[in-house]
Amino acid sequence: MAAAAIVPPQDPQQPTPLSEPQRLLDTFIAPSKTFTDLRRSAMWWAPFLLIAIGSFWFIYVVDQKVGFEKVVDYAIQSQPKQAERLEGLPADQREKAIRQQVSITRYISYSVPAIALIIYAVFAGVLFASFKFGANADIKFKTLFALIVYTRLPELLRAVLASAAILAGVSADSFNIENPIATNPGYFIDLSGSHVLRALLTPLDVITIWTLVLVAIGVTCISNVKRGTAFAVVFGWFVLVTLIRVGFAAATS
Repeated sequence: MAAAAIVPPQDPQQPTPLSEPQRLLDTFIAPSKTFTDLRRSAMWWAPFLLIAIGSFWFIYVVDQKVGFEKVVDYAIQSQPKQAERLEGLPADQREKAIRQQVSITRYISYSVPAIALIIYAVFAGVLFASFKFGANADIKFKTLFALIVYTRLPELLRAVLASAAILAGVSADSFNIENPIATNPGYFIDLSGSHVLRALLTPLDVITIWTLVLVAIGVTCISNVKRGTAFAVVFGWFVLVTLIRVGFAAATS
C-alpha cells in the first residue's frame, strides 16, 4: 500500500496568497495586504492593463469631444512666452507650427501607457537608489517597480471622472488635459492667474497625495525600511520635483 502523501503544515505567520482580483481591490481598501503579497509575486500586468484601458478611454473621449486643437490652444495660452513666439510668426508658419503640435500631442497622448512604463521605471529607480544606498534597505527593484504600478491605480479615478465631465458637457475652451478635474487648488487658477502659483498648487492633488502615501506604505511592506524613513524619502522627492516645476514655470512665464 502506497504511503500517504505528507502535506507540510502551513506556516501561520505566512500571509495567505492573494488572487489578482484581491490584490487589485485591496490596493484601495487594504493596501498593506496587496503590497505584502508583492514579496511573493511581483507581477504587475493586471494593474497596468487597467491603467492603460482607462488612459485610452480618456484620450479617446478628449479626442472626440474636445479635440486636440483645443488641447494645444490651451497649452499654448498657458505658456506666455511660447504664445508670444507663435504670434510673431507669419500666419502660414504659425498655422503649420500649430498643426504639427496638434499631431505630436495626439500621438504622445495615445502613447501615454508606454510612456508611463518608462516613468514608472525611472521613479522606481530613483527610489531604489535612495533606499538601497541612502537607507541601506533590503529591497528588490522588480518588487519596487510592481509596487509603483499598483500605486498608480487611484489615477483610474481621475480618468473616469474627467471622462464623465467631458461627456457631461464641460467647456472645451477651458479644458486642461494635464489637470482635467478639480482635485487640486491649481485647477481653480485660470490662464490670467499666476503661472508660478498654479505650478505650486497643482501638485497638491488629492489623488497624487493618495498615490504617494501608498508608495510610502508599500515600501515598508516590501522592505525593512521604517515608515518614517519611507515617508520622508517619498515626499522629499515630491517636494523637490514640485520646486523644479515651479522654477520652470517662472522661467517660461
